[in-house]
Amino acid sequence: MTTDPAKLAAEIDAVNEVPAAPPTPDDQTSANQPSPDQPNTDQAPRTLGTNYNVAPTSTILTVVERHSHGDPHDDPRLRVRAMRWGLVPTWAKEVGKGPLLFNARAETAAEKSSFRSSVKSKRCLVPMDGWYEWKPGPENSKGKPTKIPFFMSPKDGTRLFMAGLWSAWHDRTDPDAPPLLSCTILTTDAVGDLREVHDRMPRIMPYDSWDAWLDPDHPAPSELFAPPSEAIADAIAIREVSPLVNRVANNGPELLAPV
Repeated sequence: MTTDPAKLAAEIDAVNEVPAAPPTPDDQTSANQPSPDQPNTDQAPRTLGTNYNVAPTSTILTVVERHSHGDPHDDPRLRVRAMRWGLVPTWAKEVGKGPLLFNARAETAAEKSSFRSSVKSKRCLVPMDGWYEWKPGPENSKGKPTKIPFFMSPKDGTRLFMAGLWSAWHDRTDPDAPPLLSCTILTTDAVGDLREVHDRMPRIMPYDSWDAWLDPDHPAPSELFAPPSEAIADAIAIREVSPLVNRVANNGPELLAPV
């Protein structure tokens, strides 16, 4: 994820469709796969900005490939859009009453009513600097199991792009309201050393697969729903970080400091 949509759009030659926002001094953000210690209550969406601890229902950046509005015959273009992290199915009656669909299992997404239509034609990329995951730890002084947080990020400091699905939800009680754009991140079985932290991982999408994954007019190849190659996983650095990340209220660069 990035806090500067214009910069991201320039990097990937995309159209920036995110409304202008005041500049921020830093653009590093990290996705927080919710910990068992972190409440998943539906909260008001957090706006784009410097964010080291992104939680479900936050507003995040995504990359889609779409035709121009009203011209389905033109060549589709990459577009940067802001979306709610936590997909709201088109058939949902209202926002916030169902489960927080922040992740979707790649193996079964096409079979689920919440994701089926998105798998067909609304696939996206979710840019991020890295992600958090938790590994079972020893029992604490009260005899309860603990979770040890880890941060995964590219060894070369580049940006990651994760496979995702998106949806445009319309409020039936207000036909004039703009659609709510929301997304979910696909997960697969973990590969390589990442399995030592957790058995699942976000599906990293390499650049040479973008065209096939984002194509709005054709289904994505089945292999893009499979776990990534171990070579991709080998390029990810894994480090233990502070349990401060277990609280969404904590949000600063100290969350990324190695323990």
